[in-house]
Amino acid sequence: MFYEGLKGLGALAGYFIGVILVMFVLKKLCKLPREVFRKTLHIFAVMSILVVLAACAQWQGALLAVLAFAAIVYPALAWLERLPVYGRILPERKPGEIKKSLLLYFLMMGLLIAVFWGWLGAQWKYIILVAMMAWGFGDASAALIGKAFGRHPIRHRWVDGKKTAEGTASMWAVSGVVIFVATVLRSGAPWYVCLLIAALVAPICALVELISKGGTDTVTVPVTAGFLLFIAFRAFALVGA
Repeated sequence: MFYEGLKGLGALAGYFIGVILVMFVLKKLCKLPREVFRKTLHIFAVMSILVVLAACAQWQGALLAVLAFAAIVYPALAWLERLPVYGRILPERKPGEIKKSLLLYFLMMGLLIAVFWGWLGAQWKYIILVAMMAWGFGDASAALIGKAFGRHPIRHRWVDGKKTAEGTASMWAVSGVVIFVATVLRSGAPWYVCLLIAALVAPICALVELISKGGTDTVTVPVTAGFLLFIAFRAFALVGA
């Protein structure tokens, strides 16, 4: 387990060093708009789950890797925030946003690994990937579409006031497509079962993202998606679908 954890930790460190270098080059060469840059970085972070799953053959090693990475990165980012270059490389909406988001992200990843790989068994490991990608790609599309085309803000005491019908619709559509494609490729279930499950789970993910405030969707959406996917696939298995 310890060796697996070290291997996973090294893989994550190498991956994120590469991501930072790529994002720095993109920012210099392409002059990406601030929000596009942020969400591109967001997608790269989400895809780190592939690195963990590829590097670790046992759930204990994967869990150790993500928790150790979070424990190292959080104080490192807290120290780097004091440097002027930090804000130019990693733009934030408010101070401390990136280190908080990464901490929540890796704690959420650790929870999914512990539940859907450690507790329930390796046959459910694909749910970790599907849940995280449904949230990651859906959330990115909601932010980009909402900012670019959002004309109908959603007014409700449970919503923070910045979200729009267009962004939520984009979250619904993109997370649905991601859930369908990822489950077809990873679950082994028939495509029509995957399609129905995507149709059931995606709107709930969009609703949870809509009412999650202060960046808590990093945890609420993937965890909700994971448990709904597990319940749905178990239900279909029981009826022989």
